[in-house]
Amino acid sequence: MKSIYISEDLEAIRVGIREFVEREIVPNVEDWEEARAVPRELLNEMGKLGFFGLRVPEEYGGIALGHIASVVFGEELGRCTAGGTAITILVHTDLATPYVTNFGSPEQKDRWLPKFASGELITAIGVTEPDAGSDVAALRTTAVRDGDGWRINGTKMFITNGGIADVVFIAARTNVDVKGSRGLSLFGVEAGTEGFTATRALDKMGWHSSNTVELVLDDVWVPGENLIGEENRGFYYIMENFQNERMAIMGQGLGESQKAIELTLDYVKNRMAFGAPLWDKQAIRHRLAMRQAEVDAAREFTYKAAWMTDEGLDSVREVSEVKALVGELTNRVMYDCVQFHGGMGFIAETAIERMYRDARIGSIGGGATEVMLDEVAKRL
Repeated sequence: MKSIYISEDLEAIRVGIREFVEREIVPNVEDWEEARAVPRELLNEMGKLGFFGLRVPEEYGGIALGHIASVVFGEELGRCTAGGTAITILVHTDLATPYVTNFGSPEQKDRWLPKFASGELITAIGVTEPDAGSDVAALRTTAVRDGDGWRINGTKMFITNGGIADVVFIAARTNVDVKGSRGLSLFGVEAGTEGFTATRALDKMGWHSSNTVELVLDDVWVPGENLIGEENRGFYYIMENFQNERMAIMGQGLGESQKAIELTLDYVKNRMAFGAPLWDKQAIRHRLAMRQAEVDAAREFTYKAAWMTDEGLDSVREVSEVKALVGELTNRVMYDCVQFHGGMGFIAETAIERMYRDARIGSIGGGATEVMLDEVAKRL
């Protein structure tokens, strides 16, 4: 459907992304799910084609588009039928790279951004810990001054791309004497740094093709030049980028939902039962029509939230509403789509079964539904 928020240029970019996804990703996702990883060659190729530079400034090899581009990118990746593949890419482009784009020093931008945009370097963000997820202020990882750098100790959990990233942006407490949200800082920690290890890969319900690990920082020393932005401002940087992160993830959820409906429409129009296609059953037609209406409405709301952010308007309420809405909606869509696939929807490694499992994280990751609704409630 056409939208007033999508320019002709962005629509052309969408077409290019969709063609790449259909040609280079969809035919391979089952192999990548089994391998529990996306090949580095894919990431390198996407960088070379410019897909990783949608939000990167032109002087560093990107095209400097806005938040709506992140939504569209997420949508098209979501259509690949493997959430793990989509999130591997989005973590790099929208969850991690923006910390340098928006808060990095000129030196950090020169050093990292061109290689992030080209796909030469892949990134991750290390915020979540075993005892701190959505509650960022409760983080326990510490960074203490040591010479002209910092000594970091702690553990990070559920870190997507953590085992494959060349640079991980680690949130650590640099001031233990102040309120939690005021004493956090961000550091770029490069792979291979002594004491920085991915101790184990996590076996997940879904997102099998994504690399998700526990990271341990055991007396890791990083130079002072790897501090992102200002000391003790990390919490505010994380909160600001959460807006972008959530829009990209919700774009992914919308793309997954739309693809699931399309797969199910094809199935019910061809599956015969009681002498007629399942599509002839009014209950099925109406349920799918309602889910499509909900997806269409959620998509426009997501675009609006992204547009507000691009315009510099306060969009915390809208983005929080979108995160809660789309996360829950994607799960409803997948439930119905599996139901209408019947027994085939319950067969492991079919696209719809995989999408059903992958969708479950949509109401948890990037801000649980309950946390998002509390943000909305504060603003009512």
